[in-house]
Amino acid sequence: MALNLDAIGKKIGPVTKDYTWKDLVLYALGVGAGFDELEYCYEHQLKVIPSFSIASVFEFLAEVGMSSNADLSGILHGEQDIIFHSPIPIEGTFTTEGVITNMYDKGPDKGALVVAEAETFHSMGQKLFTSIFTLFCRKDGGFGGEPGPTETVEFPDRAPDFEEQSTPASDQPLLYRLSGDILQLHVDPDFAKASGFEKPIMHGLCTHGFACRAVIKHLFPGEPERMTRFRVRFSRTIYPGVPMTTQIWKMEEGRALFRTINTENGDLVIDQGIVEWMSKEAMERRGKSGGIRFDDRVAIVTGAGAGLGRTYAMELAKRGAKVVVNDLGGARDGAGEGSKSPADQVVDEIKAEGGEALANYDSVATPEGGRAIVDSAVKAFGRVDMVINNAGILRDKTIAKMEPENWDAIMDVHLKGAYNVTRPAFIKMRENGYGRIVLTSSAAGLYGNFGQTNYSAAKMGLVGFMNTLKLEGEKHNIRVNTVAPVAGTRLTEDVLPPDLFEKLTPEFVAPLVLYLCSEQCPVNGAIYNAGMGYFNRVAFLTGPGAVIGDGKEVPTPEAVAANMDGIKSLEDAEEFPNATAAFGPMLDAFSPKKKEENAGPSAKLTVKDIFERLPNAFQADKAAGVDVVFQFDISGGDGGSWYVTVKDGTCEVAEGSAGSPTTTIKMADDDFVKLIIGELNAMSAFTSGKLKVEGDLMKSQLIEKLFSL
Repeated sequence: MALNLDAIGKKIGPVTKDYTWKDLVLYALGVGAGFDELEYCYEHQLKVIPSFSIASVFEFLAEVGMSSNADLSGILHGEQDIIFHSPIPIEGTFTTEGVITNMYDKGPDKGALVVAEAETFHSMGQKLFTSIFTLFCRKDGGFGGEPGPTETVEFPDRAPDFEEQSTPASDQPLLYRLSGDILQLHVDPDFAKASGFEKPIMHGLCTHGFACRAVIKHLFPGEPERMTRFRVRFSRTIYPGVPMTTQIWKMEEGRALFRTINTENGDLVIDQGIVEWMSKEAMERRGKSGGIRFDDRVAIVTGAGAGLGRTYAMELAKRGAKVVVNDLGGARDGAGEGSKSPADQVVDEIKAEGGEALANYDSVATPEGGRAIVDSAVKAFGRVDMVINNAGILRDKTIAKMEPENWDAIMDVHLKGAYNVTRPAFIKMRENGYGRIVLTSSAAGLYGNFGQTNYSAAKMGLVGFMNTLKLEGEKHNIRVNTVAPVAGTRLTEDVLPPDLFEKLTPEFVAPLVLYLCSEQCPVNGAIYNAGMGYFNRVAFLTGPGAVIGDGKEVPTPEAVAANMDGIKSLEDAEEFPNATAAFGPMLDAFSPKKKEENAGPSAKLTVKDIFERLPNAFQADKAAGVDVVFQFDISGGDGGSWYVTVKDGTCEVAEGSAGSPTTTIKMADDDFVKLIIGELNAMSAFTSGKLKVEGDLMKSQLIEKLFSL
């Protein structure tokens, strides 16, 4: 058995976990809380022990272990680092997603380290915490990898400032494992002995919870929500019922070091502990802002001298962002030389409230202006994290009266302007591995509005710009979304009725835009209407359509007319993530049906049947020079794992997992059977996510050549 080095960099998740206050209490009891810490155990004004975060990601951690192919009988938790971004709510759903980042080789007799990192969001959208896991795989060293970095924590040469004594119950693991960590090592005496222990040991993450309670008690009692980081190294195992002592050294306000020792023999159980927490003042600020902050982030807001842009800039600054306030200061139709006054006034307002801001007067309508805006942000603040493309002008006319200069002026500011600013900002975001971009569309673009062909075309063009930009930015953690605001601004003051104009203040749009700019936002490539506190999503749906003819002869216009009811129907319409996926239904429509006439429904053919018949379907004459191993991981009740080895013109099929497959195919059982019998097109399955291919993608195309299925 060897570590699967190909798992490095592979996405794991999303993994979800629903929880209620009962899960919080069960965890608290599992890590030793009781009547003396009733705030953790009683649903009335319940508080969350921050280390509960680790109980929310056991399934993710298990996936890390399985994906790495580590020997489970020798796996221990090595290190754990958790960075907290928001307090954990008392109920909801966690969504966790991450990757295995590294595998380090400590030597043939010293084991290996598997490192993974994940981010967890709450169902309400908040980013809650980042977890960095290090698994110590005692039996997997010696594969020839790098030994990895070494990091030490220097403890002060003085007595601890605080010590907390605790004695876990002799059956503590039986209670703690109910929170999800059910590895046999902590409950099965025979498994524990086979792993080299006298009896089941304490969970490392259970002692982790004991230590977490201890540092809160002595450093910020009764306020667990102030914790911002909790990092430990697991040094020694300890048996249930053995007393422990957590020693704490306060280094400065907001930071302390700690370790936990076996009180009986002095062994270090937890070492190199670091805990960090925020001040009460910071907690109050976070509470007032609802938890979404932009501290140390840099935002560019175009057209920010008034209206929506001014509101965005002010609100971002209130929540800690450094803001570049861009505004040319021109007239509503873009005419005139412009003025520095609007941008300067907003910057003065931000600074008067204690924020940081810089005025910029460049025009978004030229590439040079766009670059200058981004350069000013980098020069002043060192980076760019957010761009809100808000600048706009109006030149309304019917198409018959729409002179080219009025068409071009609108395109230059709205569509080209978004490109001119976004392109240099995107490059900076890509370098930093983070970014948030908000584009401003309009109901006129999404639905049409009389007398605004130029404006409508530009605003709809921004949607197309977003649809591709979201794909290019996704792997760099750059998220791009579009808002169609309805607000009372200088562009709409003579368009909206006066009473409605008064109600549609920009402040009602800002909350959605700020959320889309936040680190907590998981959304990418979405369009939202916003106004007066009402928000809804806009989506492009594609109907199932109708097949006319056999795909070989061109149908007649009369045939189209006869089938228009099916063509225009939106019943069972779908939303597609990209152009390739949207092409899938067309491929499906003309996919050959290989199912025999009387074979009955596809459910009668099982996955196991397919792999049993596979050797007979092998075409040896087409396998000359082919040397591949195909791994099939089929999920579902009828699924399982099989691998197919093709070498020297021969084919072997075996149940289980191959050590180092050339290509791995992952599908659900029903979809796999449909694919084999021709009811599901391979390209359609791949683009829709039903078929996942890992490893050598090109080699997967040999399957159809080598097997007559």
